[in-house]
Amino acid sequence: MNRNLLLLTLSQALMMTVVGFLLSASALVGVRLAASADLATLPLALQYLVTLLALPLASRLMARRGRRPVFVAGAVSGGVGLLLAAAGIAFGRFSLFCLGAACVGVYGAVGQFYRFAALEAVPPAARGRAVSLTLSGGVLAAFAGPAVARVTRDLLAAPFLASFLGLVACALLSALLAMALRLPRAAPGGAEVPSRPLRSLRDDGALRLALAGGMVGYGVMNLLMTATPLAMLCARLDFGATTGVIQWHLVAMFAPSFLTGGLIGRIGTRAVMGLGGVLTLGGVAVALSGTALAHFQGALVLVGVGWNFLYVAATTLLAESWREEDKARVQAINDSLVFGVVSLATFGAGPLVDRLGWEAVNRLAVLPVVALLVWGALQRPRPGGALASRG
Repeated sequence: MNRNLLLLTLSQALMMTVVGFLLSASALVGVRLAASADLATLPLALQYLVTLLALPLASRLMARRGRRPVFVAGAVSGGVGLLLAAAGIAFGRFSLFCLGAACVGVYGAVGQFYRFAALEAVPPAARGRAVSLTLSGGVLAAFAGPAVARVTRDLLAAPFLASFLGLVACALLSALLAMALRLPRAAPGGAEVPSRPLRSLRDDGALRLALAGGMVGYGVMNLLMTATPLAMLCARLDFGATTGVIQWHLVAMFAPSFLTGGLIGRIGTRAVMGLGGVLTLGGVAVALSGTALAHFQGALVLVGVGWNFLYVAATTLLAESWREEDKARVQAINDSLVFGVVSLATFGAGPLVDRLGWEAVNRLAVLPVVALLVWGALQRPRPGGALASRG
């Protein structure tokens, strides 16, 4: 692991520590502050919506200014957002809490480019492993985020106030790590005038499959992950149980990253994506079998591993499909589509659980996964194309 890759992995860990905490606590804070239970997941949905909107701007700024200053600015935005969220809790202002979540969304947008920066820090043959190792920073976050939530929840008068204040340090440390990066600058203008028109990108079968894999994998995972704390609340399980489920879900999301790159090298990107889809369906099956703690835990572990296989393989296939002069546009298109789906899934999780129930949410999640598996099985790689070269 080279120096840049280590710094990017640690940055990923810090960002995911913040995200892991918000996944455990945001909806519960929303229930307390919002006027209606339907709005409980609005702050998290706003976070992802702002991530969606900030992605193209972040991509353009990185193409013009380099990745390092944008990584620093994104981390600082995260720190400001956490302070605003803490103020919202302290003063009982749901709107202020939502504004803080939106600022954290900028941090999340910038953090999506850690894995793309890792691709640039290694030779082409090591891209799959670079993405895997960068995402493995989430393993540390899997323990740190929920642990922060448990330990600091009641340290101050308002629940979770101390937690948000403490996480400001994570964002600021992330900014310091970004300042230590030494990444190559993009050639001026190269990212703004792609060699292929948008229509040509749209007609690329490998690119479409990579985009679909990212959208389905992230969207379904986020729907189930966001809905789980609310479903566990309905099942009368306490907050300690909820943080434990989210913790092991995050472990399942990122721990396989140590192996996924090697698995892609052995059996190919399409096969790993298919395996990820099957594991996700297995998680849904476990969720539908009951509402005991073991069911929630088993379901989210399987969904987490499924996400890892889908997301790492889709990112690797994406890198195989773009040309150097296309990559900034392709990265922005990919993450904009992914976080558009994630925003809808996150905002819909609360109303769906409240009105339709946990079982209905899981049954809905089956449809896009099955569609992706069928499409991937029917698609034939072109001779000499990315799919042909990687399985």
